[in-house]
Amino acid sequence: MARLVINGSAPLKGVVRLGGAKNSSFKLMVAALLCAGETRLLNFSRIAEVALVEAMIKALGGKVREAGERTLFINAKELLSSTLPESLGAASRASTMLIAPLLARTGKAIVPLPGGDKIGVRPLERHFEGLKAMGVSLEVKNNHVFASTAGLTGTTYRFAKNSHTGTETMIMAAVLASGETVLENAALEPEVDDLIELLSAMGARIKRLPDRQIKITGVNVLKPVIHKVMPDRNEAVSYAIAAAVTGGDVIVENAKREHLEAFLEKFSEAGAGYELGDYGIRFFSKKTLAAVDITTAPHPGFMTDWGPLWTILSTQSIGVSKIVETVFTQRFQYVSDLKTMGAKIDWFDPKPKNPEEFYNFNLSDDKPEYHHGISVTGPTQLTGGEFTINDIRAGATLALAGLAASGQTILTGLEHIDRGYEDFAGRLLTLGARIERIN
Repeated sequence: MARLVINGSAPLKGVVRLGGAKNSSFKLMVAALLCAGETRLLNFSRIAEVALVEAMIKALGGKVREAGERTLFINAKELLSSTLPESLGAASRASTMLIAPLLARTGKAIVPLPGGDKIGVRPLERHFEGLKAMGVSLEVKNNHVFASTAGLTGTTYRFAKNSHTGTETMIMAAVLASGETVLENAALEPEVDDLIELLSAMGARIKRLPDRQIKITGVNVLKPVIHKVMPDRNEAVSYAIAAAVTGGDVIVENAKREHLEAFLEKFSEAGAGYELGDYGIRFFSKKTLAAVDITTAPHPGFMTDWGPLWTILSTQSIGVSKIVETVFTQRFQYVSDLKTMGAKIDWFDPKPKNPEEFYNFNLSDDKPEYHHGISVTGPTQLTGGEFTINDIRAGATLALAGLAASGQTILTGLEHIDRGYEDFAGRLLTLGARIERIN
């Protein structure tokens, strides 16, 4: 079993360069199936999620190959199957996104329900109801989705609640549909814009409108293109917080301010430093950290993936920080491990006036034992321990805790970190961390 061994209290200093965003890379790979030709993706990351989607594409009859540094060639001239093997669905949420290109290219799709991080129920009905409105016959049975259509047709569809993946799925379904599709209450995330940029270069007609609307006018065919994947903003935040909690100074190449506005505002408010340059963003420790409250929200709000990472900053800040999670029902599974390390964390439940509007998850999926708020009292000296990781961001969070802690921290379950971070231990090592991965 692979282990990550971390000996803390070393300041991180140096430069790290971001690869392609995990939450963009694998979706762009899926989108490449809409084109019966060879699309080239530049700046992709060598992460497990990319490798898994590569296996999915090959299982459907597409061809994938690497050629040069960080370049992926995807040729979907022929799709020989509309059925994705069940063995490829359990570890990723990419499986249901394949429905759109399979319907557009073959008229049918059979895919297993998605896996991925166990941080709460994923509201797939936001995707499925939209597809049904476009003329898709869709049924879920035996842990699979069975979908078919005589032809995708444009529609006007409003998401009851914001859906990042749902917006992307509907965009991919609409680009080759007949007529016009208007998506209302659509997601604003940069990764959605990255998908729009790729599809527009292929010849799709997509336009963002005010008030979270997207208009897509269907075309008959898309052409292959070359596209550079946007940098990973979650990685950028991970290294930023690592620098702040270790008293370090780290330059994150390729980091973009427009992707990180909500984080940079809070980072500065907490007393940490950053500088913008044409190289990216420099993050550094400059004085004592102060407690700051955050509430996660869909973009342009404070991203849900940043909440666990921010908890580590809160443990090293003076005062009480309140962290409220509104996107997933079970995001706080890492808290018990941090408390074992000595973090002073208490649960609380927010009392919003309108829970239906305040929370982006379905209230029907909530349970009394799922807390949605924590208060963190700092600063606290963390102490190392042994833990098993259960999702990507919890893994990065425990690794950052180990960097800030005294003593040794040992982490297992590294397959979760590998899904979203390329050579996480190796990159931290080059920044001066006392860290070793033992396979």
